[in-house]
Amino acid sequence: MTPAGKTAPVYAPGFYGRLTENNIFEICAGAILTQNTAWKNVEQALRALKKSEKLSLGKIAVCPLPALAALIRSSGYHNQKAARLKELARRIMREHPEGLAAWFAQAPGSDLRAELLSFKGVGPETADSIALYAARKPVFVIDAYTRRIAGRLGLAGGLDYAGWQAFFERSLPRNMKMYNEYHALLVKLGKDFCRKNRPACSGCPLNAVCAKLYHDEY
Repeated sequence: MTPAGKTAPVYAPGFYGRLTENNIFEICAGAILTQNTAWKNVEQALRALKKSEKLSLGKIAVCPLPALAALIRSSGYHNQKAARLKELARRIMREHPEGLAAWFAQAPGSDLRAELLSFKGVGPETADSIALYAARKPVFVIDAYTRRIAGRLGLAGGLDYAGWQAFFERSLPRNMKMYNEYHALLVKLGKDFCRKNRPACSGCPLNAVCAKLYHDEY
């Protein structure tokens, strides 16, 4: 996960600095923009939004859809994502005038997740990414990296999103920082070693426990 304000994915262990209102919205926007695309494409879209000074709730809410779609074109499905970003911004401003930081701080994790899932285009992974990284709630994010690595390790199989999430949450201490660091390390492992195609098994730090458990379906 890329810390708010950074220009490229960075793993920074133990970084839990204060997030501004715009930082929080940047994380929310990134969670939507990263759907069905690589992070490098999202990074380009976020840079374009920042350069045009549109990366805030208020600016996104009033930005014409064609202009917003053009700014985030690199993220793919830009017309759809522009509509979702605009709806997200408008609804938050309408229903949570107290602001993102106050809303996230006050809402219990389960209530926040349920409300996020009610937003158009926000599924479990997007909602959980926002809850963990923007709201800092103890919820474990399940993504393609997590399923691939856990599957190849033989930890579990045939699980849906909720099943994988329950598996990790009952196996780890219920702690936001633990979930944050654990997920960040899984993403790094998936990018650097446990790739979907041609995984770099020889240099993988989990090679000793994974070599005989590799399955092509993952």
